[in-house]
Amino acid sequence: MLANVHINCQLSISNYQLPQMNLETNLNTIAEKSITDVIENEKFITHLKQLNANEIDDAVYELDHKISPQIDCTQCGNCCKTLMINVETPEANLAAKSLGISRAIFDENYIEKSISGKMVISKIPCHFLEDNKCTIYLSRFAGCREFPALHLPHIQKRLFTIFMHYGRCPIIFNVMEGLKKQVGFGVETA
Repeated sequence: MLANVHINCQLSISNYQLPQMNLETNLNTIAEKSITDVIENEKFITHLKQLNANEIDDAVYELDHKISPQIDCTQCGNCCKTLMINVETPEANLAAKSLGISRAIFDENYIEKSISGKMVISKIPCHFLEDNKCTIYLSRFAGCREFPALHLPHIQKRLFTIFMHYGRCPIIFNVMEGLKKQVGFGVETA
């Protein structure tokens, strides 16, 4: 058992009813909690790695399905303000076409290429973020479409990445806090 944290996991994750949650959307509060809860979150990651991977995926998917619709990303936009976005060639072609410009102009204005040819958006916050909305939403890049990627399987293999964004994204923050409750993490037992 981990020091100073007692875990009661007598509940079956798959049969657990989702708790009523008050969602936190204040970015300052989320960022502060991500700093103050580093040790707790490290212990939680260790704990999650010991649980059934499919049940964790199912629980995260269920929480994400409940929480995501309650959070308006256009009130936040923090991912677009703080993340470096990778771009693949077909995505750059589609974005250039949607903007009505040549691919060469698109690359000149919006892309930075590495020596190996890998492409990233050349500015943070993203060039295409305006009033917390994506101006190329229908042509946005795969990383943007997937974020926060809680609908994807293999959560246990992506815990580092998920918790890297825990202090940035209200959806990730609330899903992980809900998961702590759902698996009984941190519940003191007699």
